Amino acid sequence: MGRVSQAQAEENRRRVVGTASRLFREQGTHVSVADLMKAAGLTHGAFYKQFASKEALVDEVTVHVFDEIARRNAAGLERHDGQRHAAQRALIDAYLSVEHRDSAADGCPVAALAIDIARGPEGREARRTYAEGVADFAAFLAPAEAVADGEGVGGGEGGLARLCTLVGALVLSRATQGSPLSEEILAAAHAALTEAD
Repeated sequence: MGRVSQAQAEENRRRVVGTASRLFREQGTHVSVADLMKAAGLTHGAFYKQFASKEALVDEVTVHVFDEIARRNAAGLERHDGQRHAAQRALIDAYLSVEHRDSAADGCPVAALAIDIARGPEGREARRTYAEGVADFAAFLAPAEAVADGEGVGGGEGGLARLCTLVGALVLSRATQGSPLSEEILAAAHAALTEAD
């Protein structure tokens, strides 16, 4: 079999990163390289032509998923003509939905990757990227007055509290899925985040 072109190699790499981002969110980063490559439709050996190690892939996927959040948040602002409050409300509505709860593979990486990132070594690129991504996401959720006041990392307490409420509710609703408590958790968090609207 001949060598793949540079364009095909880049496409294969994108396919592996995209597949890994879904599998890691759905199953965790412990997914085997063999299972990952099978899901991507590539050979096991092709992995090591693209990545030095599985840890290198985790690093790249972490960058990828937080870039995805930033793009979605920017698109939300654009859809709502720059109206921060409206974009935040739309995000809260979608985030605390049954559909999001049931779609881990396409869902929030903050919730999905938290335990795996926490268990990884402190000096890892994935941990640094995760921390920066959490701060950026919290800043997007910060109340307008916190942004205007230039409050600390993540938009201060308001943005961080909103993000913690969203992520905590999602994790708990997924863990209690199949019981009435699951949807009650989503509803309670939604009410807590939107009652002042």
